[in-house]
This record gives sequence, C-alpha cells and structure tokens, in this order.
Amino acid sequence: MTIPNQLSILRIVLTPFFVLAFFAENLHANYASFVIFLIASLTDYYDGYIARRYNYISEWGRFLDPLADKILISTAFIVFAISHYLHMWMVTVIIVRDVVITILRFYAIRKGKPIATSNFARIKTVSQIVVIYLIFSYILIVKTLRYSGKEWEWFSKLRGVSLLNNLMLFVTLLTVLTALMYLVENRSHFKNMIIDFCRVFIPLNL
Repeated sequence: MTIPNQLSILRIVLTPFFVLAFFAENLHANYASFVIFLIASLTDYYDGYIARRYNYISEWGRFLDPLADKILISTAFIVFAISHYLHMWMVTVIIVRDVVITILRFYAIRKGKPIATSNFARIKTVSQIVVIYLIFSYILIVKTLRYSGKEWEWFSKLRGVSLLNNLMLFVTLLTVLTALMYLVENRSHFKNMIIDFCRVFIPLNL
C-alpha cells in the first residue's frame, strides 16, 4: 500500500463526508463540504506527483487512481443533479461512460495488459473538477444570498444565461469524446470483453 494508493483511498473515503456536509441544513457545513471536496480533489494531483517522483507505479495504482477520480466526480455531479442545479441526463451519460471504461480497465488488467490513462483523459478529469469548483461556488453564493436575504443584480443576470448547464454540456461532450477514443484505441480489448461476457451470460443452446 504505497502513499499514492493511500491518497486514492483517502479520496474515496472523503466522498461520503462531502455529500453529508453538502446536504446539511447549515451554511457553515455547506462551506465545509466545498473544503472537503477541494482536499479530496487535490489528492489526485499529489498521488500522481508522488508516484512519478518516487516511481511508485503499479497495476493496482493505475486502476485505483482513475477509479477514485470517477467516484468523487460522479458523486459530485449526482449531488448537483439531485439538487436541481444540473440536468440528470448529462450526469447519466458521464456515469455510464465511467462504468464502461472502468470495466474495460479491469478486464485489461485481468488480461495482463493494463490500459494507460491518456493525456486527453487527464484533461477531461481536470475540466470536470474545474467545472465542479465553478458549480460549487455558484451554489454557495446562492445559499449565502438566501441566508442573508440579499440579492446581487449581476448575479441575477448570470443565473438567467444557463451558465451551469452550458458548462456541463461542454464537459459531457468532452467525456463522451474520451470514451470513444478509449474504445477505438483499445478495440481489441473491448471486442474480447464483449465476447467473454456473451460466453458467460448467454446460453450457447439458444
């Protein structure tokens, strides 16, 4: 259990605490939720840095790191959608993509040919986290104004341009694009995975 893997596990462990604080009926807890998410997302940077700096690279780490990212990010999007700040269909697309790619990664590891995370996929992850920061900031401003009973004219105009869903649409399209790239680059893995799945779950006598 190397330090990078410990940081990945910490990212997963922090996720439910971020959710609990987000849904708390307390403004201070809501701000704490943002801090928890910020700390969890920063572990992604540090586990990658430490792994490269000290050569703590393993097959388990290659699988655990992106899995922890997906759990944290998908949970944040689900929370925002449940709270009616995002359209659920875009969140569903991202989650389905992550489930498919995670299964493909696990299959590749079992076959002894792990799939490396592409640079474009890293850009996708960073973009998702940045958008979550922006959405989180927006939500905290809304809750703060609601708590104080004030309203900012410029903020009212910002709410009218559907900025959050436009940002989310960009992230969704980027996420789908990375999925297509993974499937094309690893089409032999994907094809063999489908064949093995059919052999296990579909009776041969049909």
